[in-house]
Order: sequence, then structure tokens, then C-alpha cells
Amino acid sequence: MTSYDDAWSDEEPTMSEASGIRYLHFGTEWVQGAMRVRRPAELVLAYTQQMMAWLLFVAPQKSHSVGILGLGAGSLLRFTLKHTPASVETAEWNPAVTAMCRAFFRLPSNDRSYIDHVDAALWLEKPHNIGRYVALMVDLYDAQAQGPVRESLEFYQGCHRALSPEGGVMTVNLFGNHESFPRNLANIRAAFEGPVLELPEIDAGNRVVLAFRGPVLEATTGQLLDRAAAVEQVCGLPATRWARHLLEQLRQGGA
Repeated sequence: MTSYDDAWSDEEPTMSEASGIRYLHFGTEWVQGAMRVRRPAELVLAYTQQMMAWLLFVAPQKSHSVGILGLGAGSLLRFTLKHTPASVETAEWNPAVTAMCRAFFRLPSNDRSYIDHVDAALWLEKPHNIGRYVALMVDLYDAQAQGPVRESLEFYQGCHRALSPEGGVMTVNLFGNHESFPRNLANIRAAFEGPVLELPEIDAGNRVVLAFRGPVLEATTGQLLDRAAAVEQVCGLPATRWARHLLEQLRQGGA
């Protein structure tokens, strides 16, 4: 297994800003995350909004834990802490990314949040992470931002084990027009052995995929649409559109 230390040794985080939006980079033009300076909890990038689609299937409680693999600019962490009562644990290999986020991206200091500086694949192997999370958001990219740096069957099996057997959802950011997409999709299907659903590809090419553990898909159509309406009202996300798209896939038997 190639370590992040080998793969990312020259990828120090950099920053740019335009039109009131601050962007995180790894020394290239590719955007690794973004924050609207005046509204830091807003999800600026469309794919980060889609990464929250697990909210359609899980109503997070104070006792729940959410996992994030890849800190980026901290967008998913800020949003989850603002809109849910759950605790959040983030795996981020590079401490320099965390330092950048604390200095320039308003990373919250919150007793519900813990950042573990560790390779995501090793994080999944830690005993206290097994069966723990109601949601796992996976967004692992290097400086070229063309395909995930973790994509093996074993990695996705670890993601499945990290989800609560009582009900959990993984969302993962992929690139639909990249050669890695079919390989990732096949490995996710094999690891989760159940329906794998896709949200519509956005203009930038990101395609967010959802996979499930436990009984979270047992909700009726009416219950899912009611949940979507609530998420839309509280979080300002286009959840009803997502729900209808996913329901159509479920009627067709899943991906």
C-alpha cells in the first residue's frame, strides 16, 4: 500500500480567494475545497452539498457519530456541526491541511469534533471505528484531483465495517468521466453487497455515490420524501430533487 507520506510529500496546501470565496489547493489549480468568507458554514461547491445526501436516510442524534475521510477546506465538518447534533471524527493525513483550515477556513473548535492525523485506510482499521458511524463521507484526492487516492475493495470493505449495523450511509466523491470511476463503483458494489445509488453528475464532473449498511433503505417513499422536505427546510439543500432521483434508481433495482 502506498502511504500518503509517499504520495503527498510535496503537496503543501495553498490558498486563493475570489469574489468572497476562499479556495484550498495543493499547489495546483485544482480546487480541494472552498468557503464563502461571510457564510463559512455554507456548502459552496455543488458536490459538497451532495455529500450530505445521507441526511435523507438518517436523522442524526446527539448520540450518533459521523465520519469524514479527507478534511479538505473543512466544509463538510463545518456544515455537519452546524446542522446536526452528532459528534464528528475526521481522518486527515496532512497536519498542514488542518493548520491551514484553522488559520484561514474557520475550522471550529468544538468538543463534538476530533481530527485524527492518519492515513484513511489505517483509520478504518482502528477498533473503535468499527460499527460506529451513521454516516461516512469519503473525499480523498491528491494535488491532481483526478481520482481518489483510496479506491481498493479492501478500503471500501473497511468503510462498510465502519458504518453502524443498525443503519449507516457512505457518500463518496468520484469523477464520472475519469477512468477510475467504473473501478471504484465495482469495488463499492462488491464491498456493500446492496444497492449503490448515484446522484446526478455536476458540471465539474464530480459524481457522488451512496452505499448503505443496515435497514436505512426500508423507509417508504412517503417517509423519504417527508424527510427530504425537512432536510430542505432546515439545511437549505435540494433534498427533494435528490430523493426523487434516488427513488427512481431504487425502482429500477439500484445501480
